Amino acid sequence: MLRVLAAFLVALAVTLLVTPQTKKLAIKLGVYDEPDARKVHKGMMTRLGGLGIYAGFLAGFLVYGDFSRPMLGLLVGSSFVTAVGFYDDIRNISPKLKLLGQIVAAVILMVFGVHLEYLTIPFTESIIDIGILGYPLSVLWVVGICNAVNLIDGLDGLASGVSAIAALSMGIVAYVSSLSMVAALCLVLVGSILGFLKWNFHPAKLFMGDCGSLLLGFVLAVFSLLGLSEGATLIALFVPIIILGIPVLDTLFAIIRRRRQHKPVFQADKGHFHHQLLDLGLSHKDTVLFIYAITLLFGTVAVLITLLPSFYSIIVSVLALILIFAGSLKLGIFGERRNTEE
Repeated sequence: MLRVLAAFLVALAVTLLVTPQTKKLAIKLGVYDEPDARKVHKGMMTRLGGLGIYAGFLAGFLVYGDFSRPMLGLLVGSSFVTAVGFYDDIRNISPKLKLLGQIVAAVILMVFGVHLEYLTIPFTESIIDIGILGYPLSVLWVVGICNAVNLIDGLDGLASGVSAIAALSMGIVAYVSSLSMVAALCLVLVGSILGFLKWNFHPAKLFMGDCGSLLLGFVLAVFSLLGLSEGATLIALFVPIIILGIPVLDTLFAIIRRRRQHKPVFQADKGHFHHQLLDLGLSHKDTVLFIYAITLLFGTVAVLITLLPSFYSIIVSVLALILIFAGSLKLGIFGERRNTEE
């Protein structure tokens, strides 16, 4: 426990110290997030703050000191995907090239032995050996979560705060499932994100950029894969999906919305969950806090599913799904309430 606490505090302290230095680096390199019709912020903002999260997480990782093969895969893969995001931040690479970088990061992870081998049927102890299908499914999962976190990075502190709550929830689930390594590294990630939020919460002084959002998505995806590989009967893929409910559902709804409106799937719009809340009259800060609350609710549901008997877990899950889709229809996430595509 002392080692875990030390790793958390080091991650927090390093991120607090390094993050403001990323602003100086961004200014020197001319890396800014410019306002436009789709974005909410009005002024020029630097966007390399994710390097601070990476520095903090790396420092905490080294303090924790687990250099097993899966952990080395996490370290190498996260370093690579951060580099891809950094290059995108300074060069604005094409979506296809960025996608290729995420796929390579996922492949690196699998080279170190981290990939899906089994799936559990939700609320049962039944295990399915998925064999070779585990490799493409692992790639899809990692790439999907990377892009999901990237998509919700639209308001000050939104992606970082949601990721922190998701990591904490995942850590609790891992702890009660006796997956101490995953739980410890979740706490390290929380520490690095909290250090970043000091500079990113509204009104933000800087943005994380793709180097931050891709890193957070990758690490959260890896944590869930590690949970599956270490305790297939305890952490089903269903639980990480619930914990990551906001980014996963927002991405799914964006795909549905754009397809229904005959728009390219990768074309950005202002129809995301946070945009709809802003249109309802919520302030920037209140919108972020509201989404934090929903993410915390999802995390609580995931913990309950892990702890409760199967019958009650099913009831909790069904009620959560009903509320999610009813709220989404009300807000017009699918595009019915108003046309926000540009």
